[in-house]
Amino acid sequence: MPNDPTLNEENARLVAEEGASGNSPALSVSELSNALKRTVEDRFGHVRVRGEISGWKRAASGHGYLCLKDDNAVLDGVMWKGVLQSLRFAPEDGLEVIATGKLTTYPGRSKYQIVIERLEIAGAGALMALLEQRRRKLLAEGLFDPARKRPLPFLPEVIGVVTSPTGAVIRDILHRLEDRFPRRVIVWPVLVQGETAAAQVAAAVRGFNAISGVDRPDLLIVARGGGSIEDLWAFNEEIVVRAVAESGIPTISAVGHETDTTLCDFAADVRAPTPTAAAEMAVPVRADLITAVRQLSLRAERCAQRVLESRRERVEGLGRRLPTPRALLGLARQRADDIGERLPRALAVRAQRASASLDAVGARLRPQLLDRRLKEAGSQLERLWRVAESLNPKGVLRRGYALVTDTSGHVVTSAAGARAARRVSLQFADGGVDATIGSDESAPRAPSPKKAAAASSSQPKLL
Repeated sequence: MPNDPTLNEENARLVAEEGASGNSPALSVSELSNALKRTVEDRFGHVRVRGEISGWKRAASGHGYLCLKDDNAVLDGVMWKGVLQSLRFAPEDGLEVIATGKLTTYPGRSKYQIVIERLEIAGAGALMALLEQRRRKLLAEGLFDPARKRPLPFLPEVIGVVTSPTGAVIRDILHRLEDRFPRRVIVWPVLVQGETAAAQVAAAVRGFNAISGVDRPDLLIVARGGGSIEDLWAFNEEIVVRAVAESGIPTISAVGHETDTTLCDFAADVRAPTPTAAAEMAVPVRADLITAVRQLSLRAERCAQRVLESRRERVEGLGRRLPTPRALLGLARQRADDIGERLPRALAVRAQRASASLDAVGARLRPQLLDRRLKEAGSQLERLWRVAESLNPKGVLRRGYALVTDTSGHVVTSAAGARAARRVSLQFADGGVDATIGSDESAPRAPSPKKAAAASSSQPKLL
């Protein structure tokens, strides 16, 4: 009753009284949380919960956190690192699963959650729904675009195979390659199912692409035998699909049997229905190639023979149309005979014409004309001779001059040059003499004209 004075008095109490009648003992928050934790874990120690994954994330520690939800409720969940590593599929939002574990509380947030010990996809329908969802996602990214597909090499030198080294698949591939066209094969051993299979297959594809030099494969084959959708699930994982789509080496996907399809098939350049079929796609049949080459060689030889025969027939036909050598030379011989007959007559006519021309020129010649031309030429020659005589050095020498040269034959034109040369040659009109030039002190000086005249006047004249 709201107006009960007793209740009002108890509600108005300021300090709680321990042990008072009617009061339950006070528990700490930790005590209550731990009690709830024990109760929940004891009551729900093993549960299986079906729901849709939401808010999936993986922490840096390796643990996984998610929510399981249906139309009316949400349950938090946690997977420890060891459990997460053992999963055969990657959790994704929207995937319907069945989680097995135990229910517990998280006192730090006053929440309850399931600690998942095993996580399974809720039936084949849910698995196919996940597969379709993933296919649409990767298709939208362009990983399955036909424009990205590359042609396979006609005859690869090295073939890389990603598969289990112990199964029948690798034996079938090697046997088929040996039968068709032996090639060098490098096998990258991997697990083809299980929790680590997807990571190993993706690492093998990327590892082959990282090889350089003569060991780099020209073609890759990713192969596995048949099985259920769960057995083939590793080849539906994004890590494998992306590795195959990003491969720089043309790739054949040969996963399962003819009716099996994985996302790896869509990402590869070529899908083979079986691993044996992949080997058949990888190389041609050597015997067929040899036969084809021989047939082509025979065809080429026959074609060459036909061409030669056709050309020979054509040449023979053209040869039959040509005139004989006698016919070809007949006209030339006739022309030669005709010219030979006309040649003497032509020479006689030519000689007559030349004789008449010579007579005409001789008639125009007169002795008087030649005499006059000779006199004119003689007068001109005489004038030229007088000019030449006036320029002749010997004419100058005859007039009393001398030509002075040094010992080298160079003409001396000055007194200084003569003194410098010391020894000179004097060339006169009637011959030459050598002379030595003396100094001014030793040489007698010639008297000046005045003194010579005075001396001559003072001398007695000889009668």
